Amino acid sequence: MTVGLVFDTLTKATQRYGAAEGLILHSDLGSHYTSEAYESALEKQGIRHSFSRKGSPYDNAVIESFHSIGKKEEVYQNNYPVFDTAYRELFQYIEAFYNRKRIHTALGNRTPLAIEQGYLDQAVI
Repeated sequence: MTVGLVFDTLTKATQRYGAAEGLILHSDLGSHYTSEAYESALEKQGIRHSFSRKGSPYDNAVIESFHSIGKKEEVYQNNYPVFDTAYRELFQYIEAFYNRKRIHTALGNRTPLAIEQGYLDQAVI
């Protein structure tokens, strides 16, 4: 992962969804996320930064589960010849399948997209 990817992701997310008051971004303790530049970017957006404790993946069990499922359902099932292929296939898995079609028991057997749409439908604009 590159610093540029981390910043691009933050920029795309805030451009698409904004940074609602009280927004919390949870990450691990990777150097990309703990840098002064990243902390400054979050602060400018009014985003509070939350971390898992070192050696405590259960602090953010949801993302740990996402990584585990993605590896089992996509990564370990394929052999990517080059990085660009892996990037494209993982993007497709997440955007076309995981978020839109794959139901999640933790979400009441709904998709992440259905949950997101429910929140957006209730949002006060």
